[in-house]
Amino acid sequence: MREGQKWPDWLWIVRHGQSESNVARKLAEEAARDHIGISVRDVDVALSALGHEQARAVGHWFGAMPPEQRPTVVLVSPYLRARQTAELICETAGIEVSRRAGSLVIDERLREKEFGVLDGLTKAGIAERFPDQHEMRMLFGKFYHRPPGGESWCDVIARLRSSLGTITREYAASDRVLIVCHSIVVTCFRYLLERMTEEEILYEDRVNEILNCSVTAYRYAALAGRKGTGGLVRELCNDVSPLLAAGAAVS
Repeated sequence: MREGQKWPDWLWIVRHGQSESNVARKLAEEAARDHIGISVRDVDVALSALGHEQARAVGHWFGAMPPEQRPTVVLVSPYLRARQTAELICETAGIEVSRRAGSLVIDERLREKEFGVLDGLTKAGIAERFPDQHEMRMLFGKFYHRPPGGESWCDVIARLRSSLGTITREYAASDRVLIVCHSIVVTCFRYLLERMTEEEILYEDRVNEILNCSVTAYRYAALAGRKGTGGLVRELCNDVSPLLAAGAAVS
C-alpha cells in the first residue's frame, strides 16, 4: 500500500467461459441461419460443459498463486454465465469472498452489451430482418450505432466509467480485484484503462477477439498514470495460458 494510491494493486478482467449461446451462435452462423435458436433470456444463458472446464482452469491458475497475491474482491456481471464462471474460479482457487462482506459484488454495470431488437440474430439475420439497422451499423460502426432498445459501445463505456469510479473509491490500495464479465465489456475496459481512440479499439476488436476465460490484467505502478502519480500498467492481454496449462480447449 502506498500513500495516496487510488487503484488496486492488481486488476484482473476475465471473460466468462464458453456459454451455450456461444456454441449455438457458431452453429447458426455456419449454417447461415437467421437466429441462434436460444429460447431463454440472454441473462439466463448458462455455461457449456467446456465453459465449466475453462473456468476451473482459471481457478487453478489463481489457486497456484500465494494466498497474499490472489484476488480479495470479485466483481461480476449479473448474467448467469458470468456468475457461474466467478463461482467456479473462486471455488477452485480457494478464494473466499461473500456478498454479505462486500467482497463479492454482482454489478449490473458489468452486464453484456444490450442488443435490443437485434438480440439473438446472426449477421445474416440482421441483414434480412432489419436491413435499415444493418445499413446504419455499416455507416456509423459498432462504436456509435445503437439498435432500437439496445446499446452502442459508447453506452457500455459510459457505465464502465462509473464502475471504475467505484473501484478507485472502494477498492484502492492493498485490494486485488477480479472482474468477470463479457467480451465487449473487456474490450471497453481496455479502451478506458489504456486511453484508446475509436480507431484503436476497433482495430483491437478485429485482430484480438476476446476469448472465453481469457485473462487481461493490470498491475499498479507508482510512476505510471498522469504525471507519474500512480496508475495501472497492463501485464496480460487476452491471455489463455491458464487454459492451455490445464489442457482445456480454447474458444
